[in-house]
Amino acid sequence: MSRYLRPTATMIAIAVGIAGLVLVLYAWRLPPFHSNIESTENAYVKGYVTLISPQLSGYIVEVPVQDYDHVSKGQLLARIDDRIFAQKLDQARATLASEQAALANSTQQQLAAEARIGSSQAQLDSATAGLKRAQANWARIEPLARQGIMTKSDAEQSQMTLEQAQSSVTQAQAAIEVSRQDLETIKVGRGSLEAAVAGAQAAVHLAQIDLANTRIVAPREGTLGEVGVKLGQYVSAGTQLMSIVPPDVWIIANFKETQLNNISLGQPVSFTVDALNRQQLTGHVERFSPAAGSEFSILRPDNATGNFTKVAQRISVRIAVDPDQELAKQLSPGMSVVVQTQANGA
Repeated sequence: MSRYLRPTATMIAIAVGIAGLVLVLYAWRLPPFHSNIESTENAYVKGYVTLISPQLSGYIVEVPVQDYDHVSKGQLLARIDDRIFAQKLDQARATLASEQAALANSTQQQLAAEARIGSSQAQLDSATAGLKRAQANWARIEPLARQGIMTKSDAEQSQMTLEQAQSSVTQAQAAIEVSRQDLETIKVGRGSLEAAVAGAQAAVHLAQIDLANTRIVAPREGTLGEVGVKLGQYVSAGTQLMSIVPPDVWIIANFKETQLNNISLGQPVSFTVDALNRQQLTGHVERFSPAAGSEFSILRPDNATGNFTKVAQRISVRIAVDPDQELAKQLSPGMSVVVQTQANGA
């Protein structure tokens, strides 16, 4: 009886050994089980998770949303007490009005200076005409005075009139020059006033921006996470209030570097999601990471020290989810995924 049991036990042991070898070859994708289809469980759903923070400091006076609400772009999420910022805007507008009034006054001063130049020019013309008359009169009287035909007092009066006319012309020319210098001074001062008006306008715009920023709104459509801000809470610039998750999602699959030879851009893939009862969805390879994951880690390994053990590195592959899949609407960032590539055209 024992003679028959020994060969049977030997056969069973051999069968178990062969089965174990077959399983190892299958698990490691070694011949004859080598395949161009690659798969990985190191994959997750990814998405844009936007942290919402204020740009200003103040007390929260309104929080009209709750955890996990669906919000649309521009919808109010929270509001900061805006009384101080409204007063700052009024103050900036008052400063702008003052600077604009100063600029308008400068414009009026320029017009007055130009009018004074015109008046001085008229006085110069009048003085020039008087000088010509005095010169003509002196030209007639001087020969008569030398001949003694005319009295000395009349000649001196005529000469004095000529000198006064010359002085009037000089005075009128000086008045024109003074008016012109006044005009240039006004023009130079006008530049600084225009700069002051531009600065006041910028201050008004900044005050308007600050006032608008008291309303914290959704930057795009999505679903809120937990709302951490509370009514009456004092917040400062950069305080995390809540987060919003838009509907856009994709898959990041971390394949071993030895698997990349069978993966190409645009290649179709299928994947199952643990949270969706492992129902299958489809997508396609969109992009490859420019480096292995170890290169992006804070503490990168230094393979030049100590004993070296070769470890296959992981390369992240971004997979786009194909549209028009009803289950895709239920995908949320962080879900675990099992990804399997397909042959092109499959």
